[in-house]
Amino acid sequence: KGIIIVALCIACNNADSNNKSTASNALIIKPSSIIDIPLPQGFKRLVTDSNSFEYYLQHFKLKNDKTIYYYDGSKKMNQSLQYAVLDINIGNRNLMQCADAIMRIRAGYYFNRNEYDKIVFKSANNTYRFNEYLPKRSTTDVQTVFNQFMETVYENCGTYNLSESLKSKKDITNIAIGDVLVKGGSPGHAMIVMDVAENKKSHQRIYLLAQGYMPAQSIHVVINPMNNQLSPWYETDDEADIITPGYIFKPTQLKRW
Repeated sequence: KGIIIVALCIACNNADSNNKSTASNALIIKPSSIIDIPLPQGFKRLVTDSNSFEYYLQHFKLKNDKTIYYYDGSKKMNQSLQYAVLDINIGNRNLMQCADAIMRIRAGYYFNRNEYDKIVFKSANNTYRFNEYLPKRSTTDVQTVFNQFMETVYENCGTYNLSESLKSKKDITNIAIGDVLVKGGSPGHAMIVMDVAENKKSHQRIYLLAQGYMPAQSIHVVINPMNNQLSPWYETDDEADIITPGYIFKPTQLKRW
């Protein structure tokens, strides 16, 4: 990104003169992570177990083309607010929006591990369990059944249900991979923490956010509109609002599974 390249020259000078690396004056370097998003100098990604949901998110494959497409195949008009696009099929119906995208990512982790009993989502009046849904389908194509099941979830569960299902997390400075920023309601919104890094000296944490949006569109890692120099990473601050390209969250709206 041109805007990041311009900014990092200034950041490098600041970091050297202060003999420290902070989230605000960080030099961007190339990572080895599969998610392949540059990491600020002085920061190290959290080490996660290779079988964990956190590792799954850290290593989520990104598309080479960062263009956002709607469910009907058309291109989104504004292509300036995403840093990368996740390599995941959103279907051809206007269903997989914000909370839905997070539920799809979570369900995909368990689906890939054949842990069907853990693919469970709740609406106000019902609980949707994949291991109960699967035997009722006539087809033996499990992937097709999974897609159908998730569409049922999208139609019946939203930000309010996701917010109610998750546990509150009071300390955003201890943000973790897989945490969710969610404001339940209509309108509401939800975003998932895809990766977290920590400063080796200060232990300050920074994080990446991904979202689906409406109309249903490619799930994408957002830029940080308030800090071009650090973007797409966000600083942890227990007092400041989290201003994303499409929504403003309070730190108290952070939740965990």
